[in-house]
Amino acid sequence: MTRRVDKEHVIFTRTTPPPLAELSKLATGGTLPALARQLRGLGGCTNPVRLDGHRTEHALDTATGEIGPLLHRLDSTRLPAGSLLVRCNNRRTTRCTACAEVYRRDTFHLITSGLRGGKGTPDTVTTHPRVFATFTAPGFGPVHNRPSGRPACRCGVAHTPDDPALGTPLRSDAYDYEAAVLWNAHAGALWRRFTTHLRREVAKRAGLTQRELRHHARVSFAKVAEYQKRGAVHFHAVIRLDGPNGSHTPPPPWATAELLTDAIRAATTQARITGPTLNSRTHTFTFGTQLDVRTIRGADFTGGQELTDRAVAAYIAKYATKGAETATGALDRPLKFAAELAHLDITDHARQLIRTAWTLGARKDLAHLRLRAWAHMLGFRGHFSTKSRTYSTTLGALRHARTQWRHAQNTTEHPEQTTYVLAHWTYTGTGLTETETWLTASLEPAPGTEGEPTHA
Repeated sequence: MTRRVDKEHVIFTRTTPPPLAELSKLATGGTLPALARQLRGLGGCTNPVRLDGHRTEHALDTATGEIGPLLHRLDSTRLPAGSLLVRCNNRRTTRCTACAEVYRRDTFHLITSGLRGGKGTPDTVTTHPRVFATFTAPGFGPVHNRPSGRPACRCGVAHTPDDPALGTPLRSDAYDYEAAVLWNAHAGALWRRFTTHLRREVAKRAGLTQRELRHHARVSFAKVAEYQKRGAVHFHAVIRLDGPNGSHTPPPPWATAELLTDAIRAATTQARITGPTLNSRTHTFTFGTQLDVRTIRGADFTGGQELTDRAVAAYIAKYATKGAETATGALDRPLKFAAELAHLDITDHARQLIRTAWTLGARKDLAHLRLRAWAHMLGFRGHFSTKSRTYSTTLGALRHARTQWRHAQNTTEHPEQTTYVLAHWTYTGTGLTETETWLTASLEPAPGTEGEPTHA
């Protein structure tokens, strides 16, 4: 096994051949089963955080506040791996498949509970008007595509779905890379501006002021960002009309899917963000003209053409674990030096987008956009999945419920005892050793560590 030290980070490299000598040593010493149990508890995570330290648990008298005797002590030096291993919880499939799958399932549950009820959301939410909307970016120059209604792209080629040319400019020198990067950087703010206009448009159609609307209805949503092949972010969103207290109150009689759809279309055309002025050019950001809004119907997936809540939740959850690297062949981690671009195996289009973000990031007037820190995301620095407060449960609540479930399964002593916990941990590295990598690949995750069941 080798270790590469990079400032504070210690990254353990991984190899695929079985480390027979080390496995034999562990088996002879009797620690192999314990190490396998510790790794199994990671639920398949291949890039865990390694922590050194200890954790003590004492009995606590709730009446007097007196700390009682020691009930349990966990010391990293006594663990089979020599460290406490904690799941990385990275949402990207390219970084950790197991943790990304947990994130995908949690996102599915979050979206589904806002459409069908459950996890704190009443079942009556299925009667509320709700639509599935897709918001695209404007054009920054012609790109290779698979146009509907025409046999071939403007370049004269009928591209296959997996053609790497898709999304790349027809002429690189005519593509507006600066505007593309800046649009990504302002996409989150543009979405917030849209939601403000949407509430205004709903109120207008109901014959109410915005202040009055709060006492009659509320707009709830959950959205996820996705990269198109050209590297521009677009949004998929479930948008719902509720009563004044969100999902727990019925919407007013005038609230219909048709009214909501009309308000969304109007708000989309009005949403506008004024960006920076560069070289005497003032950038203004709007959504693209391609807007798709469809009513969500039905509580079950029947396999037909009707857009159902289950189909929508599965579609949104799928994109929650993907980033720019999936669509454009860009990077899945931050760039440290611009010189790295020359040695990276990425597309020329992605390379130019990243280089543009890096160059713009050097400008003091754009420092607030942090373009160098987010160059690998092609300028986009927003959260990939967001929701309004009253849409449904939260990702944090789902994670807490899963942690509580695992704790209940593992607690055999003093299950009702109130305890006082002291812990001190220090970060020592990321990843698995050669032996741990091999064992992890050969183990089934322990129940409750792979994302199911998710109780809330």
